[in-house]
Amino acid sequence: MQDRESYNAKMPTACFLLFFAHGLVFSSWASRIPVIKNALSINEAELGTLLLLMPIGQLSTMVLAGKLISKYGSSKIIQNCFLIYPVFLLLIGLSPSYWVLAGVLFFFGVSGNLCNIAMNTQAIEIESVTKKTLLSSYHGAWCFAGLSGAVIGMLMISMNVGTFYHFVFTFVLVGGLWLYSRNHLTNIIHKVEPQRQSIFKSVNPTLVGLGIIGFLSMAIEGAMFDWSGVYFQTIVKAPEKLVIMGYTSFILMMTLGRFIGNRVIEKYGKRMVLQTCGILMSGGLFLSVFFPELWICTIAFMIIGLGGSLSVPSVYSAVGQVSTVAPSIALSFVSSISFLGFLMGPPLIGYIAEAFDLRYSYGLFACFGILLTIISGRMKIFKSKS
Repeated sequence: MQDRESYNAKMPTACFLLFFAHGLVFSSWASRIPVIKNALSINEAELGTLLLLMPIGQLSTMVLAGKLISKYGSSKIIQNCFLIYPVFLLLIGLSPSYWVLAGVLFFFGVSGNLCNIAMNTQAIEIESVTKKTLLSSYHGAWCFAGLSGAVIGMLMISMNVGTFYHFVFTFVLVGGLWLYSRNHLTNIIHKVEPQRQSIFKSVNPTLVGLGIIGFLSMAIEGAMFDWSGVYFQTIVKAPEKLVIMGYTSFILMMTLGRFIGNRVIEKYGKRMVLQTCGILMSGGLFLSVFFPELWICTIAFMIIGLGGSLSVPSVYSAVGQVSTVAPSIALSFVSSISFLGFLMGPPLIGYIAEAFDLRYSYGLFACFGILLTIISGRMKIFKSKS
């Protein structure tokens, strides 16, 4: 059962802008990772440990987020908690040492995950109200923010703007988007029986499978966001001004793929789309491992971006087909597990890179794409074209 407030035509745009704002915060951090790494003299293993603190923070809010959204509605969480995320971005820019940065990144992960689950729940609720397929385009907005963040980061670095002042610019922009969006959201509260309030009591095999697929896809996506610049810097040996080309090429294709994703999914079905995504991500990663040249890796990263563009929207959309679980609870579970891959992938890359080589890390993650293809083909929820 649902309690509904009034709706207006600005809801889809408001949610689109929130996804953009969230993506801009994360991409601003990602674009500065090589700079922060050098400024604090952090090696690959230490960077991996830092990035591990974000999924730890994410896990700490997995149950809480589901309960809060079920009780108060996604709009209330967005209205009251969204700006906490860019506040921690500012604190990253002020961190004077490795240990301070470690603490800040933990809470950066906490706040980012809470906002992520609330936004995706809001997106599904708006789809149910408007009767339109919108989720892929919302994820496209997140990716477009990633592309915008890369361009802004490149400009800021080229103009010798400090990391903190770069993040202040991001905070002001995100604050403006939030001020507009917060008044144009739906407020649907899913009332479920007390025994179904817990995420863990709501788990079923289908949700576990969807979570695993999301985890594998977003682990690759997270590796590309956090390590593409370092890969071009240390493996490809790209000139300093072209180090960001890998990240930019990846996010460009991911953005384009998501904006056309609704039509592709409707035409070919989620199963075919997910299997193709896994093959593309795996192939692009293997290409970058075996041919670490500037232009080959640029093309490889574009292939990875195209492959990653539709996997997560397909998974999140399928959550709505699991009728035995309240949407907010199901999405909390699947999106938390998926985003865990996004946050745990980068530190795993760092540990492997420190022990062996960054190319070994990318080779391992290429196998994730193969595994994703296999699992997608075996899940009953994807047997039909719908």
